[in-house]
Amino acid sequence: MSTRLLNNYIQLAKDINSVSPKEWLPPSEGAEAKNQNIIYSVLVTNTRTYIEKISNQINGCYENGWYDACSVMIRRLLETLIIEVFEYHNLQNKIKKGGVHSGDYLYLRDLITITLNETAWTLSRNAKSSLPKLKDIGDKSAHSRRFNAVRNDIDELKPDIRIIIQELLSISRLK
Repeated sequence: MSTRLLNNYIQLAKDINSVSPKEWLPPSEGAEAKNQNIIYSVLVTNTRTYIEKISNQINGCYENGWYDACSVMIRRLLETLIIEVFEYHNLQNKIKKGGVHSGDYLYLRDLITITLNETAWTLSRNAKSSLPKLKDIGDKSAHSRRFNAVRNDIDELKPDIRIIIQELLSISRLK
């Protein structure tokens, strides 16, 4: 492609952008997912606004076929809910780093290990097996150059997602 042709395309894109109505853009706070294919809103409504928004983004990513993004957002929700549980029970110091990074929360693998070993609550057998699976798909989507999640990867995890969200919300008394 010639430089002149490329410059013409760039100028055309700028012209379209300058005259296109702002209504064509999604709302600045994000659009509402059309479906609840992964996380039912009844599970997260009236918890925390950021939990509701993450859940909406999970559903939106899924319905648009953005399965890597969906996996990463599931991982983010898992991490958020684990922190909520520890904060509710006033045990957040158990999941924070010391030293130079004092006060920062640990990485998800450590959060999961500590969550599974914590005696202040009891996770079901199913929830215990769900945690590593949800972390794994999120890690692959976020960190593996050659892995791309597909719909079936998420579909297989739907029961695990439901179990862990409901249990962690219950233990944190958000639901």
